[in-house]
Amino acid sequence: MYNILGVNRDGRKDLLGIYLSENEDSKFWPSVLMDLKQRGVEDILVTCVDGLKGYLDEIKAFYPKTQVQLCIVHQIRSSLRYVPEKDKKAVFEDLKHFYQANNQDQGYEKLLEFDEEWGKKYPLSLNGWLDNWGNLSTYFEYSPDIRRYIYTTNAIEAMHRQIRKVTKTKGAFTSGQALLKLVYLTVKEISKKIDHANSKLGIDNATITY
Repeated sequence: MYNILGVNRDGRKDLLGIYLSENEDSKFWPSVLMDLKQRGVEDILVTCVDGLKGYLDEIKAFYPKTQVQLCIVHQIRSSLRYVPEKDKKAVFEDLKHFYQANNQDQGYEKLLEFDEEWGKKYPLSLNGWLDNWGNLSTYFEYSPDIRRYIYTTNAIEAMHRQIRKVTKTKGAFTSGQALLKLVYLTVKEISKKIDHANSKLGIDNATITY
């Protein structure tokens, strides 16, 4: 199951679509993006992903002006995977210097400093940053208020955690349609909780669209 979460210019979140596929074949992402386009998504400013297979090639075909931001949190996890426990804390602290920089140029300078410090010892931890810096540093073009929405896929993952709490107790599903119905009802409940919390804070309720 693949979910597309949209965040508008006011910071309000909409679940734009729920899609089922056994694998990410060459037809999957074009069909998803075509569906979004036909349903009224005219343009996307920034798309944040965790390196989905085939997605990055297709997004430009449907939304050529879209900027890509690879998830920083996923990249950090990937980097630390190659570091033994004794150095993990020190490497993590040094990673912060470039992904928390004030701008893209400063971030790249700190990345090169990281390379000098750790590159020879843990090259696999660094390669992902160097090879994908263009798509990892897109968020630097925006103000801090916007950066927090686009630097990571944590928002959609938080929703997935709520969904898994329900689906993992159900065992096997008789069909894809049965799964879709359960996820739909689960997201409706999540939306109600968000709306209730927002109303207590005096915040306009977010709309979730299917």
